[in-house]
Amino acid sequence: MVERLLPTDEAVALVELATELAEAELAPRVDAFEARGEFPRDVFRTLGRAGLLGLPYPEEYGGGAVPYEVYLQVLEILASRWLAVAEGVSVHTLACYPLATYGTDLQRKRHLADMLGGELVGAYCLSEPQGGSDAASLRTRAVRDGESYVVNGTKAWITHAGEADFYNVFCRTGADGPDGISCLLAPASTAGLLPQAREKTMGLRSSPVAQVVLEDARIPAENLIGEEGAGFRIAMSALDSGRLGIAACAVGLAQGALDYCSRYAREREQFGRPIIDFQGLGFLLADLATQTSAARALTLHAARLRDAGRPYRVEAAKAKLFATDTAMRVTTEAIQVLGGYGYVSDHPVERYFREAKVLQIVEGTNQIQRLVIARSLAR
Repeated sequence: MVERLLPTDEAVALVELATELAEAELAPRVDAFEARGEFPRDVFRTLGRAGLLGLPYPEEYGGGAVPYEVYLQVLEILASRWLAVAEGVSVHTLACYPLATYGTDLQRKRHLADMLGGELVGAYCLSEPQGGSDAASLRTRAVRDGESYVVNGTKAWITHAGEADFYNVFCRTGADGPDGISCLLAPASTAGLLPQAREKTMGLRSSPVAQVVLEDARIPAENLIGEEGAGFRIAMSALDSGRLGIAACAVGLAQGALDYCSRYAREREQFGRPIIDFQGLGFLLADLATQTSAARALTLHAARLRDAGRPYRVEAAKAKLFATDTAMRVTTEAIQVLGGYGYVSDHPVERYFREAKVLQIVEGTNQIQRLVIARSLAR
């Protein structure tokens, strides 16, 4: 049982709602959907109608006006039952960020309520086949033609590709380098916006990931988010928030794995007593519990800085780095606790292990997080 310190009674009620939905809607379905590799669209609709797809955004546009400190704990709870869903909520929240933060009042009034209302799912198209970490070198190009931009290029590793209702497309409208990048909001119905075959991923199999090819895709100029040339700044700002989302997902996954292997260790007997009573195993679980709590504390500290309007980029990098490395360790050791049973799909820890790895890669690899932190120390 996680002891949570929440700021308001409303936050307590929201976390309780998230827990109820996770138990009733996520936990019973995860194994079947992961086995089939099927995107759980109805689950996202359920979460959306409960208000969980727009938590950190303003109420006037259909959001929940919830502090990041609270939103991340909701994500954590979802991730402890079904990581693909929690990661999908985090990606959708990321996909709403450019419009919510940099869009005009007219753009927000026209689009944001539908994005936050629960019926739509978004995608964030930044990475490309030639470069993921080096986002400033992207090659997808948009050329202004009258009242539209004509876009050509290929985006890679796009979560919700083929399922999303809208795509944030980061593309080059100017010269090489970060100052030549812009952000366009493209409906899924855009002619020439072509999701490709899904990647065959090690984990998160119910979360579609694929390339998105743009072939003379014509996107209305009125869908430019911010000014021309502001795209890289928008992308990096969004990723600071997105990294907190992934950190929360990692904490939830670690907590789910810890809860499962601890319960197993209490019930499994060897030499006439529960294996948790053996010091070697008990101390291991104590270390895993401590590291999971530390990851949660680091993540929430960064979220509270964000909520207070203070700089949080470096703390978000620390949280993403530590929480995802912790999830990898906890899920690895959870298999060891179960022994041979941990290696088979009868128990979920083998899935937790496969899922944890991707969290060290998405929203900036952990090597990039170390680079962000090291540069802050060098200044």
